[in-house]
Amino acid sequence: MAVALPVSGNRVQKSGFLEVFVRDRWHKVLANLNEETLTLSCEDLGDKVNLNGITNGSYPTSTNHPDLTNSPTTGVRTAFTDLPEQVPEAIANRKRCVKVVKQDVGGLGISIKGGKENKMPILISKIFKGLAADQTQALYVGDAILSVNGVNLRDATHDEAVQVLKRAGKEVTLEVKYMREATPYVKKGSPVSEIGWETPPPESPRLGSPPSELPSSPAPSLSLQGDRRCIPLKMCYITRGMSTPDPENRQFELHSPDAKHTVVLRCKDAASAQAWFSLMQSATTSLSSRVLAEVREHVGWSGIAGSREIRHLGWLARKTESEKQHWKPVLVVLTEKDLLLYDSMPRMKDSWLNPVHTYPLLATRLVHSGPDKGSPQQGLELSFATRTGTRLGIETHLFRTETCKDLSLWTRHIVNGCHSAAEMIKEVSTSCLYQGLDCRLIIHYEKGFSVLSEEEDGSVPKPLLSYPFERLRMSSDDGQLDLHSCPKPIVFILHSFLSAKIARLGLLA
Repeated sequence: MAVALPVSGNRVQKSGFLEVFVRDRWHKVLANLNEETLTLSCEDLGDKVNLNGITNGSYPTSTNHPDLTNSPTTGVRTAFTDLPEQVPEAIANRKRCVKVVKQDVGGLGISIKGGKENKMPILISKIFKGLAADQTQALYVGDAILSVNGVNLRDATHDEAVQVLKRAGKEVTLEVKYMREATPYVKKGSPVSEIGWETPPPESPRLGSPPSELPSSPAPSLSLQGDRRCIPLKMCYITRGMSTPDPENRQFELHSPDAKHTVVLRCKDAASAQAWFSLMQSATTSLSSRVLAEVREHVGWSGIAGSREIRHLGWLARKTESEKQHWKPVLVVLTEKDLLLYDSMPRMKDSWLNPVHTYPLLATRLVHSGPDKGSPQQGLELSFATRTGTRLGIETHLFRTETCKDLSLWTRHIVNGCHSAAEMIKEVSTSCLYQGLDCRLIIHYEKGFSVLSEEEDGSVPKPLLSYPFERLRMSSDDGQLDLHSCPKPIVFILHSFLSAKIARLGLLA
């Protein structure tokens, strides 16, 4: 359902340096957040203007030098296209001098890697097709740049090489030597290039489109632009402290809609982390109303999982009694009568019809919520718990929200949902034995509870007892009423009916 959206059409809300956890260590990245995407860039962080196309994974960004590398008509030669076996044997491991005339747009048209600090020579890692270096037809990805216009780069750092290439003038003479043994290093991508994210399958329609309409060329959820990753925030789960320990409260996490990928980011201090986290929470919350409208349109009149109306949905963290140690992301959908749990964001209509768990609101109650006001203290979890009466007994779930506002919103939706379900369903019944006779126990929202005999000849059942709710004083196991199934659902339903009636009286008073 999530699609990549262009960054250019949205106002940047926040920009700054963060660290991303890749390859079991932290890497510095430039992050840009707007209303719909988070963009992570592994750029030459010291130079943000036109760098003549020669930086390690950065591209021109000034208005005078447009970013040709992101143009759909511009290709890139890399170590995956310039294979070692395709390089003529006559030039391998031999010094060559190649003259390159810089273009007004695109500069040299190369990217470089390596440097003294990496214990590697300065290597050409990318050549952009159609630009100056490519037009020479004499340079290859994997060429080591030994000198530039006579300036020795054999012992240069990466930054020193960048400065030499920038100052080289319009006509540049490169002394190069192709190094086959450097190919694995050149192939190694930047940290952000290794960030995985969700890619919709070709048959997956976008929500909001007619069920029969398939996009002609679906865009991937994760947009790759050079050494940048544009992560769409629509139905992205933003949380903290779920995947990695965060004793300093400096981290936050992005979980993909398919729940298969996680990006962990770290800020310089706790205050910065909270600022980033709050803005991203705000962005995803703003997108959620659009998602809700798209889901309603997508599933149509038939609804989902036997329900007709979706009233609220969103990501929460969940624990069960059997998994008390670890929080797990769960997509929670609240309908007019059920609480539905999904392991990931469904794409196809059939997936919406098959949640992992379905809990009737009528047999569910909220048993814990807190803290319920003020800002949470560091490390203090905002959680609520539900209990559902089932045929197998009681199921308890502990859910965690990310903000006080979300905690209040979810608990209010669940309580109101239980009351609305009671008023809508009004009556439930179950088979039982009463004084040795096969009967049906009927609980009615307005009339109270009654026991009717089940006549074998099909005649009208006879009422054996009938009482309004106000006559109910206590319950005990005296053996007179024996349910054929677990009594827990009936107990919870009775509680919901009584709670709804009390709430209604409170509103009418």
